Amino acid sequence: MAQRAVLLANLGSPESTSVADVRRYLAEFLGDERVLDAPRQPLRWLLLHGIILRTRPAKSAHAYASVWTPEGSPLIAASRKVQQKLAAALGPEVPVALAMRYGRPSVATAMAQLASSGVSELLLIPQYPHYAMSSWETVVVHVRNEVARLAPRLRLDIVPPFYAEADYIEALHATIRPFLSQPYDHLLFSYHGLPVRHLRKADSSRAHCTLVPDCCNCSSPAQATCYKAQITRTTELLARRAGLDPARYSISFQSRLVGEPWLRPYTDFELKRLAAEGRKRLLVLTPAFTADCLETLEEMRIAGRATFLQGGGESFAHIPCLNDHPAYIDFLAGRVRQWCAGGSR
Repeated sequence: MAQRAVLLANLGSPESTSVADVRRYLAEFLGDERVLDAPRQPLRWLLLHGIILRTRPAKSAHAYASVWTPEGSPLIAASRKVQQKLAAALGPEVPVALAMRYGRPSVATAMAQLASSGVSELLLIPQYPHYAMSSWETVVVHVRNEVARLAPRLRLDIVPPFYAEADYIEALHATIRPFLSQPYDHLLFSYHGLPVRHLRKADSSRAHCTLVPDCCNCSSPAQATCYKAQITRTTELLARRAGLDPARYSISFQSRLVGEPWLRPYTDFELKRLAAEGRKRLLVLTPAFTADCLETLEEMRIAGRATFLQGGGESFAHIPCLNDHPAYIDFLAGRVRQWCAGGSR
């Protein structure tokens, strides 16, 4: 009988908040050609080593220090809780491993342990609901490469982006429902940003994304790899499930880098605009992230809150990510059970 296992994979985190550890992490993260994809190798090296790694690590280290927990990185701590609770839900017959695309626990270490334990079939669950080459694609490619190197006879199955799955939407609804029961003026869906160029690069037709009017709402095969179309769909489905008033929610994009056009509107601009328009009580949801991390805790819960309140807002609540919410554990367990039953091949 085949020995099955599950691998949960997320982004990663520095080992500590020291500038040296943050620099090492950023070098691995931004050194990924699917993340920082400047067109020519010398230009990419110069941008990373000549500019970013000289200036950004100290600032990022300060940001990480503001959200670090007694257990270390909030992303790693949350991911380990998900791993433990999913393992408990599945039982010992299907072990659950955890790996990060960058940093530790590494994909290579996880794969070596799985291979040595006799695993012959593996289900990879990228912790990204939406496709992007800088998130879902890079972790899938990396795991495939490590499987080929360390366990070439192992069968690898992959859970595709689950942005529109009914039980995923239900899990999101479970996280926001308590917040919606309180008075609020607006709900902002803040998604991780992407360069507009990445949308066009992911469109194999080269004729749809950003070229067709209202492209996200026009059915096309390109949407299978279109981040913006997928986050639009998540928003629509969750808004419908929660019965949201279209006038009281909107989408924005955070975490951009300077130098080229990124998806708009920008979250920091929207926080100022909403406050200026008199939206005094704001809820913010960050559905591109399944676990709270630097971008949700420091960028939104700390900096975003300050921006909104300084602009005239009165109440700001960041809704936690799915983390280890029971509804999310149920969603993950359901996918594994479907796979074990032969329904996800």
